[in-house]
Amino acid sequence: MTTAAIRGAAAPRCRGGPGETGPAETGPARPGRPGPGPARKGRSLRRQMTSHAYTERDVGEFFDQTTATYLSFWDSEGVLHTGYFADADDDDYRGAAERTSDILAAAAGIDAASYVLDVGCGCGNFLFQLADRFGCRGEGLDLSIERIKFAQRRLAGARQQRPPGIGFRHGSATQLPYRPGTFSHVVSQDALFLVPDKPRSHAEIHRVLRPGGVFACSDFLQPRKEIGERARKHVYDRVRWSSGYSLAGYRAALEQAGFEIIVARNLEGHIRQTYRVLGKTARARAGTTPDAAARDWMLAFAESCVEIQAAIDEGEFGWGIFVARKHGSVTPSDQASTR
Repeated sequence: MTTAAIRGAAAPRCRGGPGETGPAETGPARPGRPGPGPARKGRSLRRQMTSHAYTERDVGEFFDQTTATYLSFWDSEGVLHTGYFADADDDDYRGAAERTSDILAAAAGIDAASYVLDVGCGCGNFLFQLADRFGCRGEGLDLSIERIKFAQRRLAGARQQRPPGIGFRHGSATQLPYRPGTFSHVVSQDALFLVPDKPRSHAEIHRVLRPGGVFACSDFLQPRKEIGERARKHVYDRVRWSSGYSLAGYRAALEQAGFEIIVARNLEGHIRQTYRVLGKTARARAGTTPDAAARDWMLAFAESCVEIQAAIDEGEFGWGIFVARKHGSVTPSDQASTR
């Protein structure tokens, strides 16, 4: 799907939501919600604070502690991001999640010559997909050491068949361990919202991109300044999320970091549909599993999905896709060094 298609794509008219998540306080995942479009009149473009200021350590420890639970109870491959659904009747979460990855890759213009950094790569699925489809090289970085270990184990198995040209490391989006101008593309799926110092992460992404390089991401949004107790519990505090941008605020923050905005798209309907589908799936699995602990986890997850949809309806949680370019032109030496 091209950037023009993203600009014009309509969100499905449905009750659902994107993302992967678990029950409040115990489940593993990231909650998401789409932005309401350009900031409503009178809304601040600055990040809006919720009740707590979580640190990177809080975030990393949370995902380290919940990774094993998520992998055992929900998805053994670690698929953890919001889906882009074909229509309002689409219940295929896995297909929708893969479609999100396809949209970002197409919008970014990734091809065989690309050198890609996935910031907040989680269990590495997006980078594996890019390497398999395009034959590009890449690096994945995440704040959770447990998710990086999972990706590295999978990579070790893949290397027995064919070296994929990718690697994974533990690290922070605010201190990227790469030289300036290293990558032709930086991507991220539903991860940067968790970074406490968002402007610094944007500056770091800008730094490691080559002139003319492209940053493409999906991310969760905070459309409203005021956040009720339901959203705080089931969306923000549950995954150690301190603050967020509105759609317009996100765009302004990227521009302040030096990016030229190509796409800034509100996809609220898709995040709602993601949580509708995930809640339905969790209830169905709870009815068939013989494991009491797994059943309790899935039922709690299904309840959280209902509360998250309510937060989306109240404008307290959103989701959007952004594509931006670093100013400058790619030189022949830059192109050669990606190969």
